[in-house]
Amino acid sequence: MFNGLGMHLGNLARFSDAETRSISAENITGEKGKGGMATEGVSAHCARDLGPGWKISPYLWIKPGQELTIADIEGPGAVQQIWMTVSAVWRWSILRIYWDDQETPSVECPVGDFFASGWGNGFNIGTPRFAQVSSLPVCVNPGSAFNCYWEMPFRKRCRITMTNLDVKDIAIFYQINYTLTQVPDDVGYFHAQFRRVNPVPYKEVYTIVDGIQGRGQYVGTYMAWGVNNNGWWGEGEIKFYMDGDKEYPTICGTGTEDYFCGSYNFENKAEKRYQEFTTPYAGMPQVLRGNGTGNMYEVQQRFGLYRWHIVDPVRFKNDLRITIQALGWRSGERFLPLQDDLASVAYWYQTLPTNPFPKLPDKDYLEVI
Repeated sequence: MFNGLGMHLGNLARFSDAETRSISAENITGEKGKGGMATEGVSAHCARDLGPGWKISPYLWIKPGQELTIADIEGPGAVQQIWMTVSAVWRWSILRIYWDDQETPSVECPVGDFFASGWGNGFNIGTPRFAQVSSLPVCVNPGSAFNCYWEMPFRKRCRITMTNLDVKDIAIFYQINYTLTQVPDDVGYFHAQFRRVNPVPYKEVYTIVDGIQGRGQYVGTYMAWGVNNNGWWGEGEIKFYMDGDKEYPTICGTGTEDYFCGSYNFENKAEKRYQEFTTPYAGMPQVLRGNGTGNMYEVQQRFGLYRWHIVDPVRFKNDLRITIQALGWRSGERFLPLQDDLASVAYWYQTLPTNPFPKLPDKDYLEVI
């Protein structure tokens, strides 16, 4: 029986018993017929001549150190789309999602990295580093509009929070669109985990994710890659260790730019520079060019990259671990293990329970300098 999950162009005309709901600062519970009823809110003074129903509560404030619950939904159902913009340092605004009364979050990420914008500096320490992202599950639109289309089913409960690590209040504008509907037994729970190592120790690999246990499928990687050496940085291989793999993986890539669906250093040959690109399944939408001299291989350049495994999910039955090498070139046509600033978000679906994530780095370690 059709349940309202997984809508696409091929079945948009088909009826369903699913119920559509939406949560925002104008309807924080998502209840039917309860939108736009606020009599107090951040814009009440702007609507003082108009009264209720005229944009009295379009956003919320989050105090320093506060974890604000922005959605608390009783299931079964599925989050279908999230839009938000946050007037904050993006690395200091932590998005968490909890499924079915778990105490452990299944999503825990700085908000910018979750939306493929790891190098956004936010309003406290300079202009936000906007880069347009035009992909299927994540879009970032002018001026700093974050959009997520990952489907997120749940059976009992969905709770979404935002934590402010800054020393001042931040504003959050958001809308969470969801459906109340039955969830089939063979549907997994969405997960996303952030990590950062700065710098990667010499001759050590970077771990994108490990400790995943259960049945599921891996669906995407975002990386914010800061280069600390001159020269090309993307020779490293990504490796997927699954279902008992030990020393050697089942899947081994051939290079960093190959995994992110580019080639030959992402170079625009005519202009001798890195070429940004954003496509439905893979992209490098963000290139920060260091000292601005125009030399594409100068030090202190930063890159934002994504690879979505939508048509090629990496399926696992029991466990999964993913690593990537930071690897460049040195003299004598030899590889150079790099000591770069690497941050990542791993995206996957799995059965519950969720293994506890590694402790999120503290505020100073998260900060982009």
